[in-house]
Amino acid sequence: MDTQQLSQKPARHHHLNRLNAVVALGGGHGLGRLLSALPFLKERLTGIVATTDNGGSTGRIRSQQGVIAWGDLRNCLNQIIVKPTVASRLFEYRFGGTGELSGHNLGNLILTALENMQIRPLDGINLVRDLLHVRSKLIPMSETPVHLIAELQCGTKVLGEVQIDALAETPHHLELDTPVLGTPEAIAAIQEAELILLGPGSFFTSIMPNLLVSDLAQAIHQSQAKVIFIDNIGQEHGPAGNLSLNQRVEWIEHCIGQSRINGVITTDDEPSILPLHIKTLRKNLSADDVYYRHDRHKLSKAIDELIQNL
Repeated sequence: MDTQQLSQKPARHHHLNRLNAVVALGGGHGLGRLLSALPFLKERLTGIVATTDNGGSTGRIRSQQGVIAWGDLRNCLNQIIVKPTVASRLFEYRFGGTGELSGHNLGNLILTALENMQIRPLDGINLVRDLLHVRSKLIPMSETPVHLIAELQCGTKVLGEVQIDALAETPHHLELDTPVLGTPEAIAAIQEAELILLGPGSFFTSIMPNLLVSDLAQAIHQSQAKVIFIDNIGQEHGPAGNLSLNQRVEWIEHCIGQSRINGVITTDDEPSILPLHIKTLRKNLSADDVYYRHDRHKLSKAIDELIQNL
């Protein structure tokens, strides 16, 4: 059966629907896309979101307020809204003009205001989830502000996601600028998970930051859940584009433990042959409108198909 025929049939998700707890880790665009592909899981789905972004409205707020990065959390919330409302449009509103508010996203400002009111970041997110009628859970990887650092082969260290994404060479090492604790609810979600999904998204700046939080990585290592890495469609722009699929798997397993990845979903033209302990599903999962984005229906079906064989 070809993918066109598949896309015309209603999704059944027999294997996913048997799971009581699914956890996905990543950043804004990729994680949001994945979460929006699994709306039928409702409260059984938890997204753990990287909080190291330092670009755009988020970066400006962080430099002035010293808060966690809200942009990826806001992006995920916006993508998993089932039915757009006035509240959801307001939350995603971006100011125009040339003044101090120009370019700022209202959702980022609302979440920052809640944090400045001494409201716990996770409580602020849950308040907005209720407002937007979002049933899946979203948890920041940490509630402590932190930045990403890349170390180059020559020993030079580069601070910040924006600067790392602009690198011409592949980093030798990644770390956080200060050790932080994972959000307790994120650790609990991983411990209870039956399936853990990593990606898609920017490899160095969306997927890896979560795994650099040592207690999150340790929780994945000790979890009984199956772990699936969802690869990007096509070659990523930036330094991660120089990595082979095998190398991306090695980077992940360096953090969460050797042979910890059980399955990989990648494109049907990816030439890499992965270790025998990894089940690989190769398919064209591109959306019809934007080729480098995963089609939500095809992606959920691919996950369901792969977990059948894990």
